Amino acid sequence: MPREYPIEATRNIGIIAHIDAGKTTTTEGILYNTGMIHTIGAVHEGETVTDWMEQERERGITITSAAVTCYWKPQYAKIEGDKEYKINIIDTPGHVDFTVEVERSLRVLDGAITVFDGKMGVEPQSETVWRQADKYGVPRMCFINKINQTGGDFYKSLESIHNRLTKNAFPVQLPIGFEKDIVGVVDLIQMKSYTYKDYTDKEFTVGEVPADMKEKCEKYRHELIEKVVEFDDELMEKYLAGEELNEEQILHAIRKATRSGDFYPVFGGDGRGIIVRTLLDAVGNFLPSPTDKGPVKGHNPKTGEELERKPSDDEPFTALAFKIATDPFVGRLAFFRVYSGTLEAGSYVLNVRSGNKERVGRIVRMRADQRDEVKEVFAGDICALVGPKDTITADTLCAENAPIELEKIKFAEPVISMAIEPKTKADQEKMGIAMQKLAEEDPTFKVSSDTETQETIIAGMGELHLEILVDRMKREFKVEANVGKPQVAYKETFKKTATAEHKFIRQSGGRGQYGHVYLRVEPLEQGKGYEFKDEIVGGVIPKEYIKPIDKGIQESAANGVIAGYPLVDFSAAVYDGSYHEVDSSEMAFKIAASKALQEAVSKADPILLEPVMKVVVTTPEANMGDVIGDLNSKRAKVQDMEDITGRKVVTAFVPLAEMFGYATQLRSMTQGQASSIMEFDHYEEVPKNVAAGIIEARAGMNVRKGQ
Repeated sequence: MPREYPIEATRNIGIIAHIDAGKTTTTEGILYNTGMIHTIGAVHEGETVTDWMEQERERGITITSAAVTCYWKPQYAKIEGDKEYKINIIDTPGHVDFTVEVERSLRVLDGAITVFDGKMGVEPQSETVWRQADKYGVPRMCFINKINQTGGDFYKSLESIHNRLTKNAFPVQLPIGFEKDIVGVVDLIQMKSYTYKDYTDKEFTVGEVPADMKEKCEKYRHELIEKVVEFDDELMEKYLAGEELNEEQILHAIRKATRSGDFYPVFGGDGRGIIVRTLLDAVGNFLPSPTDKGPVKGHNPKTGEELERKPSDDEPFTALAFKIATDPFVGRLAFFRVYSGTLEAGSYVLNVRSGNKERVGRIVRMRADQRDEVKEVFAGDICALVGPKDTITADTLCAENAPIELEKIKFAEPVISMAIEPKTKADQEKMGIAMQKLAEEDPTFKVSSDTETQETIIAGMGELHLEILVDRMKREFKVEANVGKPQVAYKETFKKTATAEHKFIRQSGGRGQYGHVYLRVEPLEQGKGYEFKDEIVGGVIPKEYIKPIDKGIQESAANGVIAGYPLVDFSAAVYDGSYHEVDSSEMAFKIAASKALQEAVSKADPILLEPVMKVVVTTPEANMGDVIGDLNSKRAKVQDMEDITGRKVVTAFVPLAEMFGYATQLRSMTQGQASSIMEFDHYEEVPKNVAAGIIEARAGMNVRKGQ
């Protein structure tokens, strides 16, 4: 099957933004204007294409990133004549609890549209997604949405982008009118007006720049050209020599500047309306193709040698699975981005992580919850594999004869947990299957067993995150379950270096048990995890017992020392010991190491760590005192206070333990006028008085459970 669209005409883009800025509506506007849908669904009425899960439609929020494909031939500004582009779009969630969806989407995108609410400007989560896009080096454009609504202000929003994100954001069009009186835009490249009677019109009226806007448009055009020529030496010379640049030269300069990642074209309008057509023109004209992004880097899984794959059909097949989903009609789906080569249905690929071959059955191109089957995919494509047996998120799939492992996607650790138990015996088995499938879909969802209480514990990124997952278990997998109260995912560590010796001896007739270890523990920086060092010399402990020692330490660390929470960020070195030729066993050394760790840590000034959240509250000025007072009562450290569009924005770091039910409290305190977002920031030592209460409560709970 030949390639439909050249790779140079492919655009893999994401729509990223703060919650409620209008990402999904803008995506709907794009699908409508490209002829993929015939009406624009309303988010609040649960009619949109990309929000296809029941929970999304009920709550009016995006929970999972949805992939859609559409096609567009630029109509107004043309950089490559009548070339048609194939655009793969990923609509990502705005709620901070689902930030993993944004993270893994950005990893496979070539460009993005950042959507801003024209009434609010840059909001807290806007900054988060902007930083994430910076991290993955994703070039992007800005779209200021809702400027035709009461309170919408293109220029104030532009100012907030300059103040809070970047000075390198420049408008390529300016709105004609203000708020509800907006009737179109002036294109600063062509110096033409594009007007309409209603924003839902199908056609623009093209005309001259309004007389009262000429001076303003000339100013903004001059600033735009002055900036973009910085990215092109040839044009810079012409510009400095006083030469007038033509439309094509300016378009090419904006393309080059945008693709550098240091320049951001700005558009404004209503994401539901005709203005989206100019945004689509810009996607084709300015955002990069897979070839513009260049080769993808990886390494040989056996030798560690650095490798790269060019974005070409002629290279060996290389792809990254960035998302696992369970489709109600076709079952398990693995979304993947093809970086190089081609793949046919019916062939085999190598899963580098597992080392196993994966049969490629059906390949589908997604249109949200609809599927178009394809026989072959090419470099630059984003598609989904139906029914993969072995593939999980962040797996590299490649040609069997040319193995390469791409850089893995790193995910945040969950900070909140709750106990869950099935209501009936029949629910028990179903719950196990449901949790396995959900954990495959979502790397930030963890399932574990509490060895002391025998409870099943689920952990995630926030209250809403766990609430949605439990709801999905009920609806999609028909599991009825009782859930406990949300709990904080505390951790343990220690401050000093310490040593301990433990000799495990057991005689019970016949062969006994003997294991003897000397252990040294040292604290590591936060986030370093666990390191094991084998410092045994002269064979005082035989090699076959070293692994069991390491295993004993890890198992003991999982259950902590002071309160039963995982012990993190430390190194453990076994440096001496002894063995018995007859009685020593792997089990004896495992137990000895476990006991030695407990003894060493108890001498090393052990402490409890708690997750600290970055909390951003947007409130009317009248409620400011109450909000600050309440935060202070929650052990908050207020970092910043600023004014944004007539409201106060407070940024604070607050322990998660103090924040359960905060959204409801805040609404009640401010008569529904204030809003907040909360994301995990770091772990911090729990104050001693608070820690004592947690340890005591934990010990009491375990005693009660054991009775």
